[in-house]
Amino acid sequence: MHDYCGHPFQIELSRWLARQGHQVCHCYSQDIESPRGEMSRVTPGLAIEALSQGRPVPKYKLMRRSLQERQYGTLAAARVRAFHADIVLSGNAPPAIQSALQHAVRESGGAFVYWLQDIVSAVLDRVLPQRLPLAGRAIAARFRAYEYGVMKRSDAIVAISEDFVERCVREGVPREKILVQHNWAPLAEIVPTSRNNAWAEKHDLADKFVFLFSGTLGLKHNPGFLSRLAESLRERQDVVVAVVSQGLGRQWLEEEVASKKLRNLKLFDFQPFDQLSNVLGSANVLTAILEPFAGELSVPSKILSYLCAERALLAALPAENLSSRIVRGSGAGKVVSPSDVEGFIAAAKSFIDEPAQLSRCAAAGRAYAESNFDIDRIGNRFLELFRSLCRAR
Repeated sequence: MHDYCGHPFQIELSRWLARQGHQVCHCYSQDIESPRGEMSRVTPGLAIEALSQGRPVPKYKLMRRSLQERQYGTLAAARVRAFHADIVLSGNAPPAIQSALQHAVRESGGAFVYWLQDIVSAVLDRVLPQRLPLAGRAIAARFRAYEYGVMKRSDAIVAISEDFVERCVREGVPREKILVQHNWAPLAEIVPTSRNNAWAEKHDLADKFVFLFSGTLGLKHNPGFLSRLAESLRERQDVVVAVVSQGLGRQWLEEEVASKKLRNLKLFDFQPFDQLSNVLGSANVLTAILEPFAGELSVPSKILSYLCAERALLAALPAENLSSRIVRGSGAGKVVSPSDVEGFIAAAKSFIDEPAQLSRCAAAGRAYAESNFDIDRIGNRFLELFRSLCRAR
């Protein structure tokens, strides 16, 4: 199992596979700035390894990042060769790393499963022409062909949304290779807590009405929604907007806090996984944002953790996004357009003014999680796929 970022639900799957009697090596990058799952607990049959090149990944410096990703791919591929895996399942990784792992497992006769969490080329199609007006489109097209080429050479693809399937098929990926399995969150590890828990008390959030965002704030997210929300509520001494994040968006918010004196906008670094239930539980409303262009190519996993926490959700998401459909369909919260910041603020204020909505949305979200995040059912779907690939090879 390779998960570049080290997210919670991937390690839950690795633990489940080990409990079924399989030998599992779970690898992730220690150099990525990302919230992580519980990596320290010992599970028989499971080896957890943090791979490191000794320097942080420069997320927003494309050339340096590309070079470092290729070097990391060599490091991860060496671990695959040493383990002699029958199956490599790899996700949250750019195509260069996926390709390196694919070649490594094929050398020993194993199968490679591409866990399709994001379509990287779809972001570059938007970003590169802006940054490189002359060559950007050509570079993006070449990268797109490379990314889908790695998918075509995979033994199977696990796509996290039905939205990814048609896009892949249009690019020549055989439909019969694709299995759709929605992401989930570890239901037994992210549990409802009291609002005034130890983490909330420690950070002066107890007895306040808290809007909280937890997770990555990158190119697919507009932190301006959080800044504007705090600005609109600055006269309310009993209301706080809390953000648990690091990186580019967090830095921008730090500048907003300083320039606009937003004392009600509280910023925190990523917290240890064993504190996640308390972090999410400190909120009255959990928030999420996603840019319009990312509607069909990204599914924010933070929303799945939010559902487990039994809190109302407020999200600015494209209507076609899977997470948007989940929040609306389950009744877990309110969703506005990612271009409608005023609608986002109005929906936030309605939660303050009509508190009966909070418990209704919170209960609906947890009920959805309990119905859909069963690790036995999910794990067996992966096992069925792995066994079919082993038989075929």
